[in-house]
Amino acid sequence: MKRLEGKVCIVTGGSRGIGEAIVRRLAADGAVVYATFNSGADQAEAISSELTALGHDVSFIQTNVANEDSVKALIETVLTRSSRIDAVVNNAGVTKDNLLMRMSEADWDFVIDTNLKSVFFMTKHSMRPMMSQRSGRIVNISSVVGITGNAGQANYVASKAGLIGMSK
Repeated sequence: MKRLEGKVCIVTGGSRGIGEAIVRRLAADGAVVYATFNSGADQAEAISSELTALGHDVSFIQTNVANEDSVKALIETVLTRSSRIDAVVNNAGVTKDNLLMRMSEADWDFVIDTNLKSVFFMTKHSMRPMMSQRSGRIVNISSVVGITGNAGQANYVASKAGLIGMSK
């Protein structure tokens, strides 16, 4: 038996980079994986098809994790299909780098909403089923720049520092 056999996991931003690696590992360990993507449907479908052909239970659901209604719909879909949520990996993240004096409010909001507000929504809406089950795990992916800072990334640094604080 694989160590995550029967566990239901959600991974945000699961169609590329670190998120894709997390999806692949959870699937290999036997988890039922629901991964989100906001753009790049072809990449999400390719990963899902590949892993399903290998006998893994992986589904990608297009979700705007920065939108509360979209997150609620994701959680409802997972609960309808699988009746539980054992783990959430908040991995979705974006950058819109620029010097602060040149950064637009839209770029600031986009990064904060995707990298930080989404974690609030995902945590808020996945906690109730986890509490009912009396078990569950929430993993938040941050960055060292949330501690050290980085030139030209005030919005990204603020989002990752906020995520570190929220996680504590």
